[in-house]
Amino acid sequence: MTQKLDYLKETASQTAGPYVHIGLAPGAAGFKTFDQELGQVIAGPDVPGERIRVEGVVLDGTGSPVKDVLLEVWQADSNGIYPHPEDPRHALVAKGFRGWGRVITDFDTGVWSFDTIKPGATPGRAGRTQSPHISFWLVARGINIGLHTRMYFPQDDHTADPVLTSVEQLARRQTLIAMQTGPGTYRFDIRLQGEGETVFIDV
Repeated sequence: MTQKLDYLKETASQTAGPYVHIGLAPGAAGFKTFDQELGQVIAGPDVPGERIRVEGVVLDGTGSPVKDVLLEVWQADSNGIYPHPEDPRHALVAKGFRGWGRVITDFDTGVWSFDTIKPGATPGRAGRTQSPHISFWLVARGINIGLHTRMYFPQDDHTADPVLTSVEQLARRQTLIAMQTGPGTYRFDIRLQGEGETVFIDV
């Protein structure tokens, strides 16, 4: 006997909040679920490479900080190797390097930050080399689908990077390049909409 299900309707879309931190970063929401929050260590203390700190805020269309964002970051090690089976060199990744982290904003200020190592250049499609970069995926209340973007470093040559050069407007490319604020420290603000809106990538 078959049952007709044509009367079912599509479930209404939902944003990621307000419970995203309870599910993905419970310690930030005041719940002692894990001894150590998942994704806090991207590169262990013995991982070779230039130690850097990245910080920023996520801004809404009015220029105000969004204070309940959760960001996930991915990157290669200093030799441009990802600790993932899809990278054919993944067995050679630096010991203690996870290449992935979960970062939350400060609920009062909206500032987020993390410590890691500067990644190396990575192979891209069709044999093209990608400039050193860190990938971001972010969710928050009001965002129905997670947003993807990248952060590049200002001192590197990006003329051959296939992703950055695909952005036709030069001013828009600048939204993907961090500002160096000191030795080993970088500022990368992400603007969700409005003037200076960050380039988001469809992956």
